[in-house]
Amino acid sequence: MTLEMRERCERCETALPADGPARICSYECSFCEPCAAALDRVCPNCGGELVPRPRRVPAGERGASGV
Repeated sequence: MTLEMRERCERCETALPADGPARICSYECSFCEPCAAALDRVCPNCGGELVPRPRRVPAGERGASGV
């Protein structure tokens, strides 16, 4: 199962680059750091915790094993 890497904050619509910081809940709602802080790191959609989203490493920066 692949994590959906949403491209925009659901609150302010700012861009969320795949290799940049963002916060997500268990339903993959995505928010920029300032909005997540303003929401006390609680998802307004489901009430779940907003945790750091893993960053996707660009293909050219991966090691020989692909990771």
